Amino acid sequence: MSDTTAQTIHETADRLRNWGRWGEADQLGTLNFITPEKIQEAASLVRTGRVISMGLPYDSRGPQVRPGGRSNPIHAMVLSGADQAVSDDGLGLPHGIGFSDDMITMYLQCGTQWDGLAHCFDRGRMYNGFAAADVTSYRGAVSNGIEHMKDRVVTRGVLLDVARAKDQEMLAPGYAITVDDLDATIEAQGPTSTVGTGDAVLIRTGQMDHCLANGWGTYAGGDAPGLSFWTADWLHDSEIAALATDTWGAEVRPNELEGSFQPLHQVMIPNIGLLVGEIFDLSVIGEVCAQDGIYDFLFVCPPLEITGAVGSPITPLAIR
Repeated sequence: MSDTTAQTIHETADRLRNWGRWGEADQLGTLNFITPEKIQEAASLVRTGRVISMGLPYDSRGPQVRPGGRSNPIHAMVLSGADQAVSDDGLGLPHGIGFSDDMITMYLQCGTQWDGLAHCFDRGRMYNGFAAADVTSYRGAVSNGIEHMKDRVVTRGVLLDVARAKDQEMLAPGYAITVDDLDATIEAQGPTSTVGTGDAVLIRTGQMDHCLANGWGTYAGGDAPGLSFWTADWLHDSEIAALATDTWGAEVRPNELEGSFQPLHQVMIPNIGLLVGEIFDLSVIGEVCAQDGIYDFLFVCPPLEITGAVGSPITPLAIR
């Protein structure tokens, strides 16, 4: 990383840092913007009772096809109907009762997922100044574990369909979404897409739709449309609680700053304390919002309560 790039990232990170904003012991970051009043506001957005899932299935057909990267889930049966069939008494249980049981082996961030606040470090520190060494091979994240968020991700969701606002099926790989793009999308979509404190902002680029129709290709880690590094101030100043996109890494790839790797992550997660979601399927919610012109909804998306985890698989729900 060049000296200029390092200076740009570090100056931006230091300027937008939220450490201590909610106390020295805080491990929730921007989820603190979700208040009881915010949840009541979000609940009032349920108009029809329709529930739309924005998650992918966790199976062997997932997006992790890059050699050397994360792998898709491995689902295995521990007990199946075959165990019942091999003998008259099955498992030795009475009266003909039988069971099936299964297990799964998976990267917690291989599909639709949250990046927890212990997922990314900046100069040896994570959100709120906790040391990177607090993430251990034995206990996982001693600080900033995903379990602290188990009951906090219920809020107003807002879809910013940047691709549709630009009248494109998919933004081109390498396209950096700017603040002007975000503001123009909000203006085009109308008042229900106004972004406020405590909202979860979901950004649709169209890349997921393209891959579901044509195959994953280089989706996992390859070139992709995404947020520009220069949206960092917008993300901070808008006081959103969470950000999610339909791409592998949320920010534009290739990254804009010479010699960097995911520089916006370096600002968003360890410094702003922003909850970041990736690999969301925004195809259906995009169609539904475009049909009725309403772009906000009750958003419910808690992580699994995995003690010490730095990320979590999720099933994001839009309730309209």
